[in-house]
Amino acid sequence: MPGDALDAASFAGQVLPGSTFVQLVGTPHPGPAKAAEFRRVDLVAARESVAAARAAGVAHFVYVSVAQPAPVMRAYQEVRAEGEAMIRAAGLDATVLRPWYVLGPGHRWPHALVPVYWLLERIPATRESARRLGLVTLGQMVAALARAVGNPARGMRIVSVEEIRRATTP
Repeated sequence: MPGDALDAASFAGQVLPGSTFVQLVGTPHPGPAKAAEFRRVDLVAARESVAAARAAGVAHFVYVSVAQPAPVMRAYQEVRAEGEAMIRAAGLDATVLRPWYVLGPGHRWPHALVPVYWLLERIPATRESARRLGLVTLGQMVAALARAVGNPARGMRIVSVEEIRRATTP
């Protein structure tokens, strides 16, 4: 049944007790100019999803957040961190995936950054940041989501860029 991700009342009846809830709603093509949209869409969708999941008694909540901290995209990071805090406050068992940038169809320019990341990961002073804020492929992201759904967390599990990269398409 269709529902409005910004209004839990429109979909809460479809959330089954003991199920896994996967929250993927967010602003497409995030960028610094979309700060207001992050609060209006991403944050509200997270709040409504958490409320519906908690009320239904889901067994596991999966949330796509963003790698943190980072020197850019602060408004996006703040909203995603608020979403994570809502999940934690609701007491839900959850898996939080924290990609930085997902390489997928229609996004060719970031492929030019692959050699830069390769180099930064080998320099001791930039290694940790480059790994935390590394690029992941769409296949890796899908595999990490599938792994999260298939292996429910107890408590709150954070899946970093490095863990997402280790995922392989099922």
